[in-house]
Amino acid sequence: QVQLVESGGGLVQPGGSLRLSCAASVRTFLIYDMAWFRRAPGKEREFVAAISPNGGITPFGDSVKGRVSISRDCDKTMDLQIDRLNAEDTATYYCAADGRAAPTPSRVADEYEYWGQGTQVTVSS
Repeated sequence: QVQLVESGGGLVQPGGSLRLSCAASVRTFLIYDMAWFRRAPGKEREFVAAISPNGGITPFGDSVKGRVSISRDCDKTMDLQIDRLNAEDTATYYCAADGRAAPTPSRVADEYEYWGQGTQVTVSS
């Protein structure tokens, strides 16, 4: 069983930056693809970014490409840095884990087995 806990959400002014963290409680953290998704009010869940077990493959969603970075470490933590935030980034952000050992981390939410409870990010002046 994998438990994921997100942190780092909050209220941010437009143009600002935010760093979200996901802590995993699992012995074999390094075998899992990890990802961030988000859901804005009234919208579908959206892929943000993902990272392979060794950190070498990091696909990004089109709406955040160029403004986001993702990283992970051996302490079972994955981080997401988002820069130049705007109102459209307002959403609940979810951390997800996939233990299928796919060739590349998936962009499809249904392929992730484990999910955190989410952390709210609000971009507003």
